[in-house]
Amino acid sequence: MNINKTPSSIHAKSQDRPLFERDIDAYKAKDKLTEPAVCPECNSVFHEGRWQWMTVPVFANREICPACHRINDNEPAGYVMLDGPFFNDHREEIKLLIQHHVEHERNEHPLKCIIAIHSEGDGIIVTTTETHLASGIGEAIYQAYQGKLKVSHVSGENLVRVHWSH
Repeated sequence: MNINKTPSSIHAKSQDRPLFERDIDAYKAKDKLTEPAVCPECNSVFHEGRWQWMTVPVFANREICPACHRINDNEPAGYVMLDGPFFNDHREEIKLLIQHHVEHERNEHPLKCIIAIHSEGDGIIVTTTETHLASGIGEAIYQAYQGKLKVSHVSGENLVRVHWSH
């Protein structure tokens, strides 16, 4: 879907879509985790029904969080492709914007991580552990630099592809 309106208005909430259209995420726990649980890789804590940053309780169960699981499997939930002459002229500045955006998001949401950043032709591809992070990166760049933003949700899967160029 091409974005011809403000990026903040492009996302429909999952509860606004029929159940059969909602994304299925194989990386979310099938059963309720025993609380508290700590991810042995990133030290985020599952407490009160969500992963969060907090002091690790002494007797916490060890459970790999969905983000670390995706990173280990190299199975992104989001792909962000950035390219174009403007991107090439401002590559480092845009990469700093991405880093700042991700750090801001990750402070509140431990499951929002970058898996990798790869060069691809004249651009880069950023892979993420979470769909909203990928969309948010695209929106942040669009708001800062304008250009063209395309966000494609893969129907029936927990996957988003974002393409920004300028």
